[in-house]
Amino acid sequence: MARYDRLSTLMNRFALEVRPSPAEAAHLFVLQQAGASQPHQLVLAPHPSAPFRPAPDVQVIFSAAVDWGGSDNPLLSALPAQTEQNLEGDADLAALVQLICAEHAARRCGVASVLNRMGEVLIVKMLRRLMEIGVTHAGVLGGLSDRRLARAIVSMHEAPGRAWTSADLADVAGLSVSRFTQLFGQKVGATPAAYLRRWRMALARQDIMQGDRIDAVARRYGYGSSEALNHAMRRETGQAPGAWRRAQAMQP
Repeated sequence: MARYDRLSTLMNRFALEVRPSPAEAAHLFVLQQAGASQPHQLVLAPHPSAPFRPAPDVQVIFSAAVDWGGSDNPLLSALPAQTEQNLEGDADLAALVQLICAEHAARRCGVASVLNRMGEVLIVKMLRRLMEIGVTHAGVLGGLSDRRLARAIVSMHEAPGRAWTSADLADVAGLSVSRFTQLFGQKVGATPAAYLRRWRMALARQDIMQGDRIDAVARRYGYGSSEALNHAMRRETGQAPGAWRRAQAMQP
């Protein structure tokens, strides 16, 4: 059976930006025990309600803000409030973290670009780990953690304009329609149709913001006509596509 790349389409559509930031405004933290010579843990807190506070005997040796490419990114809403990943036993991840810390300390030319790229690799590794252990928080990561559902979700991600039915997606997943629908709701927290609708709208808004023609966007994502997309956007945002684009362009 062919392997499905569960992250690439998401990462390509919603480009991550990782940039060094003071701890009080950061989402990603590298921790080191007091007196230790190497960091021991990563913490990812994508929805901070208060500044991150490590234990008294732990110091933050690197912190970064993570921009997920906009609030429409399904990964952002799917992430737990806080993810901790120990570096002990993962030599590759530990080496990457050490490279990031060294690059940040050296402050050589091109440091922002290097840290952004290495930070993206770090985030991908953390997402992989979350999928491997099985995410309990409902959302796209929960669905992608299940190999059967992942095949259906990736199919929607890669062909959002196709007229997917529950039967089509259940067939891709290798499940009965009833079992597929039940499992999808448990893991993702939405029906397959609702998830597809949100995914299409997220992509449509991206393309509209980039200046694409409304009728072209409508055809690309399965709306059938510009009128149908107009109606869908009014339902989601309260504005027609053109008015929404102008309003977004005026925001700082």
